[in-house]
Amino acid sequence: MKRFAHLLQHCLTGLLAAHVLAASAQTPAPTKVLIVVSGEGRDQGKTRPGFEMDEFAQSWLLLRANGIAVDVASPAGGPVEADRYNPQDDYNAGLLGDAQALTQLRQTLATASLRASDYRAVLVMGGKGAMFDLPKDPALQRLLTAIDAQGGVIAAVCHGPAALAEVRRADGQPLVAGRRLTGFTNEEETAFGKKWAAQFPWLLEDRLKAQGARWEEASLMLPRVVVDGRLITGQNPFSTAAMTEAVLRALGHEPKPRKPFRDEATMALAQRWLDGEQAEVQALLAADAKAYKMELVAMLGLYQFKQAADDANRRQGLSLMRLAEPHFKHEQLTQAIAQARQSLLALAAPAR
Repeated sequence: MKRFAHLLQHCLTGLLAAHVLAASAQTPAPTKVLIVVSGEGRDQGKTRPGFEMDEFAQSWLLLRANGIAVDVASPAGGPVEADRYNPQDDYNAGLLGDAQALTQLRQTLATASLRASDYRAVLVMGGKGAMFDLPKDPALQRLLTAIDAQGGVIAAVCHGPAALAEVRRADGQPLVAGRRLTGFTNEEETAFGKKWAAQFPWLLEDRLKAQGARWEEASLMLPRVVVDGRLITGQNPFSTAAMTEAVLRALGHEPKPRKPFRDEATMALAQRWLDGEQAEVQALLAADAKAYKMELVAMLGLYQFKQAADDANRRQGLSLMRLAEPHFKHEQLTQAIAQARQSLLALAAPAR
């Protein structure tokens, strides 16, 4: 009888183990993605540029809000430093209240310690530091090659696509060759990259085009996301949220409904204005102008006017400045509008 009881117990234990294994096999592993940031930064970007906290914060918050597990890595691992940022911006405030995010930024994983099989996607953040350490990281290059080969998603925003410049596919061809993509443009570099651009190994747009990329871009600092299969890129910081949600969709997750970040809502408002939806935009501002950063619209218009290569783009810049003027009273904006009008009148005047 004791022998029978022992055999019965053994059989039941085996059946239970088999049931547990079958159940675990039917439960898919949770989606896990990797965020890569530059480790170059020092003194909030004063002595050495780092990564953009705005971009990291938006990607982190959106991924976590949609139930995605996230690791954070840098070339050397350990603590990383962002360039100066505004902690009061809604996304940054959200990140600073997330203890897990702050811990991961203090203890980033070294790219050489990672296995591609652990991740379904990699998101590379921008910031000018990305131009210095990410393209020179062979471990990151191997990781991205492996992610691509296993059918994973690769995404990058702003200067983040610098990490893709030296990456090869399994067949030896450049990862970006023949692929549609975007990133921080030469025009944007001219406007905003004066301090560090002279030290870059190359300009991002030039290098990716030389590697065979099919470059796309929006007007200066307006959002632009390009999806080419499993390669997803965003032009500038204002493209981060849309890029991250494109990654979620590529992973089979429909992003949860949410309130847009204030910067995001502001840029969408500016784009609608430029697309001819003046009445709708004015109605939104009349209802709640404080929901938008009108100083951001003013700066966008000012820089677009300064960088414009033709009359149409100059008028676009002036139009944005005029949109902002009733809601952002500033002497420099008033002067810039007057000078822009005078400049356009002078250009329109017939030659004598």
